[in-house]
Amino acid sequence: MRNLHASLLFTIVGAISASASDETAARLNKAPAVFAKLTESEHGILPSRIASADCIAVIPGFKKGAAGLGIGFGRGFISCRKDGVWSAPAAITLETASLGVQLGGEKIDIVLLSLDKECRSKLLSERFAVGSDASAAWGNGKSAHEDPNAQIVVYGHTKGAFAGFGLDGATLKRDESGDKALYGKNLKNSDIIDGTATTPSVAEPFLDKLSQTANR
Repeated sequence: MRNLHASLLFTIVGAISASASDETAARLNKAPAVFAKLTESEHGILPSRIASADCIAVIPGFKKGAAGLGIGFGRGFISCRKDGVWSAPAAITLETASLGVQLGGEKIDIVLLSLDKECRSKLLSERFAVGSDASAAWGNGKSAHEDPNAQIVVYGHTKGAFAGFGLDGATLKRDESGDKALYGKNLKNSDIIDGTATTPSVAEPFLDKLSQTANR
């Protein structure tokens, strides 16, 4: 009986791990299209902003909670410049306590640009407070009137339009389950980005899109 219970436990754990891996891979497959949508359209993010970015994070389908609560949550990936190329991506979550624009329960695709390399260690820590650990501003495509001194610029896109949102209370964290799904072990985001992690094949289209857009 004990062996049966152990066998069932391993089966359940294996199923959960496979599900997490599948979800991470599916999310990573969406990331190139999200980045293209926010950068390559007529009103996309300014090329000069992308060219000056040290790190780029993409969060497909960020979800805002029920109206009135303003709680939001999304999972995505971050890559930083390393030896002239883009690093292996690390998995992240973005959480926020309040969104300035009222979007009900809609999904928002988000691109975050870190423009200051000095922010990298904080950005890749266990918890990064957007706006507190580094000055932040929201962008609005090519028509943006951004804070020229902002170290972090965040872009949101929903229903074919750019949408600004409040950054108060927004935090970027390591997605431990996402990293495990990609790399098969528990790695810190700083180890993935600045270490010797090998880029998984599923992440290559995402890095290719970053290279095509950020280096043109």
